[in-house]
Amino acid sequence: MSLDELRGKIDSLDARILELLNERAKCAVDIGHIKRENNQPYYVPEREREVFNRLIAKNEGPLPERAIKAIYREIMSATRALEKPISVAFLGPRDTFSHMAAIRIFGAGAEYHPMAAVPDIFTEVERERIHYGVVPVETAMGGGVSDTLDRFLTSDLKIVNEVMLHIAQNLLSNGPFEEIQKIYSKAQVFVQCRNWLKANLPHAEQIEAPSTAEAARMAASEKGAAAIASELAAETYNIGTLVAGIEDAAHNYTRFFVISRQLAKPTGHDKTSILFSLKDKPGALYELLKPLAAEGVNMTRIESRPSRKKAWEYVFFVDMLGHAADPVLKHAIETISSHCNEFKILGSYPHGDVQR
Repeated sequence: MSLDELRGKIDSLDARILELLNERAKCAVDIGHIKRENNQPYYVPEREREVFNRLIAKNEGPLPERAIKAIYREIMSATRALEKPISVAFLGPRDTFSHMAAIRIFGAGAEYHPMAAVPDIFTEVERERIHYGVVPVETAMGGGVSDTLDRFLTSDLKIVNEVMLHIAQNLLSNGPFEEIQKIYSKAQVFVQCRNWLKANLPHAEQIEAPSTAEAARMAASEKGAAAIASELAAETYNIGTLVAGIEDAAHNYTRFFVISRQLAKPTGHDKTSILFSLKDKPGALYELLKPLAAEGVNMTRIESRPSRKKAWEYVFFVDMLGHAADPVLKHAIETISSHCNEFKILGSYPHGDVQR
């Protein structure tokens, strides 16, 4: 076929796709009416996981799995907005990695609200001014995020989803590489890129900015200036990417939770997070972990934090594979809760995918 013939075929396919998308949207509007009448949540992560899995199983290419997910994330986001606009709070400012994580989960059709601190995200969702919150919980380089873990001690909100975002730091500038004299970014970003900067821009002045997004804004119009920031910031402030992925550690990931008042149903590929404090006696932690081993439960993470109630008293955060409604995990949870002074299920949710 000639180029014109191929373009004509694409135009015809686009018309069919558009017709089907609008037909899908009409179904979503009807679903919205049913959800409203039955007071059901509009964002259902387990249903989205089901859609992704079914489409990926049917996909014969040449579109890769990542592209299928990206396309349908936006389709579901747009049609969900027809059911009801979803509001999402994240750790601001805009165009940062927290903002990127929120978009990876909810798509462009949601309403996004940047918050100054993690506790503010919890408060807005608890008071039902915002539907969902996206909070960082763990980084590959630095471990647990204390603000998030501490807030779970007092909150009744539940974890309904998670995402692991690859943190790629990019050198952004609208000028040539050889003219860079100063670089804007956050202090911890300079640390993450220390070796690359030393090898490639040893004489450039490093200037701390309030955020990576602000760094991109400042560098966009300044001659001889660059920023280290996200690809989202590059798009927003119309600044070019000179070098992508300049972070020293290729395995730099941050894990984010979606928090809300709802509970997620089992998908067959889930995680459960709990917190507990122990009775003060020898072997207490060992006695608690034994039932998990006996039931064959895979514990993927354990971390302790001060309880803030009593000196030298600690609360443990544990992640396990499985859903709290699964018979095996349900029995294990019932057993270990009897060994605890305090016990709380933070949520069961679909096992998150790594997003790039």
